[in-house]
Amino acid sequence: MLKKPRETGSMRTFKTKWFHRWAAKEGLSDTALAAAVQEMESGLVDAQLGGHVVKKRVALPGRGKSSSTRTLLAYQAGSKALFVYGFAKNERANIGDKELKALKMLAMELLDYQSAAMRKATKAGELVEIIEAQDDD
Repeated sequence: MLKKPRETGSMRTFKTKWFHRWAAKEGLSDTALAAAVQEMESGLVDAQLGGHVVKKRVALPGRGKSSSTRTLLAYQAGSKALFVYGFAKNERANIGDKELKALKMLAMELLDYQSAAMRKATKAGELVEIIEAQDDD
């Protein structure tokens, strides 16, 4: 089996180190995250929070989206999606204004990264690219 970056056209999808740990603890798979980004690319976004920050519900295995997790992404259609924060619906209703302001600043910084900066952040472990398993043909 060959592993390659999951891409939709030129879309690249990443998660921050914090989000990677949180998603693993919650049982949220890369496959579910990639499917969420594909839905977003088709226009299915739960909330545009401004400053390239979007909210997307992602279902946990065996549960529907409405009772599962909420993810916040730095998102630029057709280019990059970076999962930066997540929470279970039963843990909190939403994020506060100060948190949103900080996420908008983070989104601006992350979406401004060029290829070399993305490689450096990935190599340092600060970002994790979402990978899919591909069968060798």
